[in-house]
Amino acid sequence: MSRKTLSYVYLIAVHVVLGGAVLYLLRGHPYAVLASELILGLSLALGVRLIRLTFEPLEVLRAGVDLLQSKDLSSRFRESGNPEMDGLVRVYNRMAGELRDERIRHEEQEHFLRQILETGATAVITLDLDREIVQINGSAAALLDTSPAVATGRRLAELEAPFAHCLDRLPLGTTTVLPLHGRRRVRAHRGTFFDRGFRREYFVLEELTEELRQSEKAAYEKLIRMISHEVNNTAGGVTSLLDSCLNYADQIGPNDRADFRDAIRVATTRTARLNDFVRSFADVIRLPPPTKEPFRLAEIVESLRILLRDECAERRIEWITEGRPPSEAMPLDASQMEQALLNVFRNALDAIGADGAIRVRWETRGSRLALEIEDTGGGIPADVVPSLFSPFFTSKPTGQGIGLTLVQEILIGHGLDFSLRDSGRGGAVFAILLP
Repeated sequence: MSRKTLSYVYLIAVHVVLGGAVLYLLRGHPYAVLASELILGLSLALGVRLIRLTFEPLEVLRAGVDLLQSKDLSSRFRESGNPEMDGLVRVYNRMAGELRDERIRHEEQEHFLRQILETGATAVITLDLDREIVQINGSAAALLDTSPAVATGRRLAELEAPFAHCLDRLPLGTTTVLPLHGRRRVRAHRGTFFDRGFRREYFVLEELTEELRQSEKAAYEKLIRMISHEVNNTAGGVTSLLDSCLNYADQIGPNDRADFRDAIRVATTRTARLNDFVRSFADVIRLPPPTKEPFRLAEIVESLRILLRDECAERRIEWITEGRPPSEAMPLDASQMEQALLNVFRNALDAIGADGAIRVRWETRGSRLALEIEDTGGGIPADVVPSLFSPFFTSKPTGQGIGLTLVQEILIGHGLDFSLRDSGRGGAVFAILLP
């Protein structure tokens, strides 16, 4: 039973007792009884009115609490003319209106932020208190080779992508550049924010592959031009002087003449080789844009197989083709593509040395086809992976470090995505994703 009902019961009971007492005490005095009953009736009516006025604000408060619990902020109370009651009504209506406006503004901002996160190029991942993914946008899911539906509710360490494991090991509050699929680079930041008083973690990822490539390219182009200018000028003058010195060979004594000619010839040869060495670097920055014409990529691969057939036989390296190559032609510069693939196959041969195999695999990835070239060499050490496509970097004792740089420029010029990774089976895999 509510307090209001108890108050009514108490009021009625008191007046019934008083009415009975009046009837008993004033029996025989009808006018006095009538007057007393009228007074008791007025008292009862006044008591009912006072109870109603007392409990009306409480009822308004209770109704307001019910509306707040049901998250109904659009309902309003009407003023009744009671000053105390109307003051409470105005306070509630103003509070409900402000809460409704704040909720609408918060929902609009949250919706706007969600749209930015979903459609923006910046990848964002947020974790809950158990470090499970609670929100991941499409850009971040693409970097982790997964989908938001699959990643949500799981920890980074539980995802299959190696890049997810790199993120999981990233110290809190740090920003660093991490490798992704060989040549790609991603700047990753791991931070914290407060959500309802609890500290949660987030990741902001931004791919820097193209920016870093352009920066590196601008740097090595400037360096190569400067070196080429100095070497060419010096080599030309030195060669000219050496050729002139040969004219004085007849003036050298017979015993020293042959040594003099040999020394001049060696110096001339070394100077020419130095010039050719520098020219090979200059060829990378002078690479022209591809002249694309319809051509079958499988024909280029087959021509290279024939070209390298004898060398593979001498080294006892088996050439294995797997999958079905595309039958249709694609727009490409056959000469440049042949040069790029030849570099890839040469790297595979050098990695194997002898007694191994090269697998040329045509593999379907979703709706697209990929060309994979796998060797049975020594694989790719983890400390080498970040520098694979860096200019002048090489792990070969006699390498120049321009092979993969040239391959990268040619494939990017064709608009093809590619990667170089360790196969996990004691070799490396170079993959080209076809359009």
